[in-house]
Amino acid sequence: MTTNSHYPAHVGVVIPAGGIGSRIGCNRPKQFLSLAGIPILVRTCRIFLSRNDIHIVAVAAPTDFYQETVDLLHTHLNKKEVTKMVFTLGGATRQDSVRAGLDALPAEINVVLVHDAARPLVDQATIDRCLLGAVEYGAVIAAVPVKDTLKLVGDEATIDQTVDRSALWQAQTPQAIRRDLLTQAFAKAAQKKFIGTDEASLLEAVGIPVRIVAGNERNVKITRPEDFDIATAVLAEETNMKIGHGFDAHRLVKERKLILGGVAIDFELGLDGHSDADVVAHALADALLGALGAGDIGRHFPDSDPSYKGINSLLLLERVCRLVKEQQYRLANADLTIVCQRPRLAPFLDSMQANLARCCKVDPPAINIKATTTEKMGYTGRGEGIAAHAVVLLRSDHGRP
Repeated sequence: MTTNSHYPAHVGVVIPAGGIGSRIGCNRPKQFLSLAGIPILVRTCRIFLSRNDIHIVAVAAPTDFYQETVDLLHTHLNKKEVTKMVFTLGGATRQDSVRAGLDALPAEINVVLVHDAARPLVDQATIDRCLLGAVEYGAVIAAVPVKDTLKLVGDEATIDQTVDRSALWQAQTPQAIRRDLLTQAFAKAAQKKFIGTDEASLLEAVGIPVRIVAGNERNVKITRPEDFDIATAVLAEETNMKIGHGFDAHRLVKERKLILGGVAIDFELGLDGHSDADVVAHALADALLGALGAGDIGRHFPDSDPSYKGINSLLLLERVCRLVKEQQYRLANADLTIVCQRPRLAPFLDSMQANLARCCKVDPPAINIKATTTEKMGYTGRGEGIAAHAVVLLRSDHGRP
């Protein structure tokens, strides 16, 4: 996903990748290990590199595996992605690696996201919340409330007390901080020889307030072998896809407006139907319903219902899109073909695209619209009607906030 959000900041990301996966039982960095066919570090970097509002990603690599880290990312990422990256040597501690990454960022970067290399499943909504929070408050971290009952255990594994979890949160990353605050925290920590467990602990130690923003339970950190199983299951569910096909055709008649993709086109004939007979919107709605296994628009909006008489078909499409969202899916992309001999539709395609994208709540490039003729063959070729085909791909949104 590429977000088009804009913040009053130049944003950089630091990914401390200087550790070795000792707890996971390997003798090389765990971020090199493959998760569903793609190295963990590659997955993590791509999440941030895909965003227009992130200017650069700095990776702090293990000293003994520095060149391997560079080669890994150059092999798996495209040229555009690689141009947004810088590499530096990591240190003996996470704190050292983050400081090295911070120093590698260009001077104009004024908001920094720090994210664990081994958290390859962070969602874009969590990143958005972190960025907005850093701009508003100065420093925030993603976190989730502790759900399980906590026990304080003493000698011989005996429970001393049950801990009140009502005010306890489990820290995640990203941790988003104004650069000047993070630089200040590093300087004071060096004076005090303080080693923190994360960036928030550095800020806390020098009296800089840090706010919590909502994280995501699926933003797991791969630390133990069983974490691979959890991450693999999450990926399998999140990449669940559904494909749908839609088709609609209406007769051209006199004394009707010609509406296609929500655009009124000046033509001597219009499409006949109970609604505004917009075959483009109908085909797309049918494709979405087909992907959901939810029938067709005739079932949802029957022509026997007078409330749909002459209705703007974009309103029907919006209702179908709400159904898609309710079933926790989202439109990845749609490809439409309009079959029409006359009139010439090329001048109107951009407006149709914008209308459909707005209804589906996607960026316009996710909706591709083509117009073609049948070289005067068949009912469309003879000018008796207009038809439209649509194919859609839905992606699962299960588990996303």
